[in-house]
Amino acid sequence: MDGYLGSYATLALVIGAGVLVFVGAFGANRLLRPSHPAEPFGKRISYESGIDPVGGDWAQAQIRYYVYAYLYVLFAVEAVFLFPWAVVFDRPGFGGASVTEMGIFVAVLALGIVYAWRKKILTWT
Repeated sequence: MDGYLGSYATLALVIGAGVLVFVGAFGANRLLRPSHPAEPFGKRISYESGIDPVGGDWAQAQIRYYVYAYLYVLFAVEAVFLFPWAVVFDRPGFGGASVTEMGIFVAVLALGIVYAWRKKILTWT
């Protein structure tokens, strides 16, 4: 398909094929699945680790779990940046500049962990 509208026709064909696959998959699912109406309190309740749900559906999470997750992501990203730096460190032309840049990077992250430590974020109580 050439011409101005050729790429749009190709896009329309691809989108149409995607819609047909989607509709076909959901139609086949509807035709082939067993149909068993739900019992009043058995089939549609939440299931968590084999324990029946008790109480309401609202639970309060403590903020410290989010802080630990944030700190983990922060230092995992640090590791992601340290590995490529260590690979190119000994190549010619990367010596002094790469040590300075990585020193600044690690210093900023060290300030972050010192701040978290001073604010007693890293204590589990």
